[in-house]
Amino acid sequence: MKKKMIAVSFLGTTLDSIKRSIRWTKWRPNISLVKQPDLVIDELYLLHGDPNYRLADYVKNDIALVSPQTKVHLTPMNFDDPWDFEEVYAKLYDFCRSQTFDIDECDYLFHITTGTHVAQICTFLLTESRHFPGRLIQTSPDQDKADRSIGKVQMIDLDLSRYDQLATRFDHEHQQGTEFLKGGIATRNKAFNQLIVQIEKVAIRSKAPILLTGPTGAGKSQLATRIYQLKKMRSMLSGQLVVVNCATLKGENAMAALFGHTKGAFTGAASAREGFLRAANNGLLFLDEIGELGLEEQAMLLRAIENHTFHPVGSDKDVQSNFQLIAGTNRDLRAQVAQGKFRDDLLARINLWTYTLPALKDRKEDLEANIDFELDKFSQQHGHQIRFNKEARLTYLKFAHSPQALWRGNFRDLGASVTRLCTLADSSRIAVGDVEEEITRLQSDWQPGHAHQHREVLPLFLSEEVIAQMDLFDRHQLNAVLRTCMQQPSMAAAGRELFHISRQQKTTANDSTRLQKYLARFGLKWRDIHRQKQPETQ
Repeated sequence: MKKKMIAVSFLGTTLDSIKRSIRWTKWRPNISLVKQPDLVIDELYLLHGDPNYRLADYVKNDIALVSPQTKVHLTPMNFDDPWDFEEVYAKLYDFCRSQTFDIDECDYLFHITTGTHVAQICTFLLTESRHFPGRLIQTSPDQDKADRSIGKVQMIDLDLSRYDQLATRFDHEHQQGTEFLKGGIATRNKAFNQLIVQIEKVAIRSKAPILLTGPTGAGKSQLATRIYQLKKMRSMLSGQLVVVNCATLKGENAMAALFGHTKGAFTGAASAREGFLRAANNGLLFLDEIGELGLEEQAMLLRAIENHTFHPVGSDKDVQSNFQLIAGTNRDLRAQVAQGKFRDDLLARINLWTYTLPALKDRKEDLEANIDFELDKFSQQHGHQIRFNKEARLTYLKFAHSPQALWRGNFRDLGASVTRLCTLADSSRIAVGDVEEEITRLQSDWQPGHAHQHREVLPLFLSEEVIAQMDLFDRHQLNAVLRTCMQQPSMAAAGRELFHISRQQKTTANDSTRLQKYLARFGLKWRDIHRQKQPETQ
């Protein structure tokens, strides 16, 4: 049995108003709709304002002459301002809700040729969301037809996947997005590639918080940065990326650093500070190692995520920040909730989209592509190309895939290893001897007894992004200084340890000042560093 065809249309106050005998030779949108030889409209709901009732009745009578089988329902719909999106959408929404749609017995069309552009947009949205369970139809003049009053019609299918050209473009766009999130690295690990595909969709379609978990060095900071850059390219964000290592936010200054403070809010607050959340307004806030935040900061952060408002320290007035949050952690937050170290309600709020980045040992099929990526990065940074010779490459890859390669620091270990090889290579070629020396070094670094001696503590104080931009020399030197600082009870004691030779040549010891100035080069302060305790001393 053929379904009944029911259409909804706005009265065209200009195009439908042609009168006298010439109206039968001119194209009029609602007359054209019912005159289509291959489309029978059984019922037409003609939406009109009260002032245009006479015109609507005139069009109804003309429809009765050209399409007597069409039953026309004159339906009043008055707008105070037909260009007010909120008003137009609300009244069209109420109209749809008031109808009893029977999709088993009827097909529905919404004619979008007439009405303001705002009405057409609202009609599109209501049809796309299935509040109006039908299709869109458009009529237009056709100068090639003998009877120009008929015109032509076009159905608009909102299932864009059915349009081959559009589908191809969408697929290409998604592919570009996923390649960008992977940094252009041709990864082959199936699980990782599937994870990136979904992250790309969420990054483009959602403003909700994202939680990135996984071991240190798995690439959480780099991925957060690329998500920001992808959203920025799509004009989804106008603000900046703010990266915060929560492990450095300890004690009384943590709240002020995150949420800002007023002038004089506490001793030393000589001027007001906007804080990290405010700095990320209309941008993206990446809170790395979020599990290190104190419970008080967690409570304030939860309110800021939910309401985009918070109180700076020392202020009784709300400030706003429309930021998107990405959180990173290498801890088991559920275990921390059970131990009372992390708020259950905050975890629930940031846990909508959670992705665990695998360790390098679980992605060994991606080793070769990442090695090439690190080689290219070094070459771009230093202005000359470095490559393995054939035998050296095979030797390095064989070791990298072997059980002896522990990759405890994950991609951070790999990046540091390739950096050392490139730095020591002669004539821009990494030789077998270079590789053998590097393998010995890696195996030594991964020995249990060696871990305490050379353990990398930089991630406790600096983000992965900042560390990646440091020269190898600065990384090793700063790591050694920080380890010494963590072992000493005061800045003076740490200074005496670090400068025990040169200080003997000075008439006045200034160990603390020298150490303070060195740390300041990296944005670090003693009070932040000394709060971090080494696992082996606890």
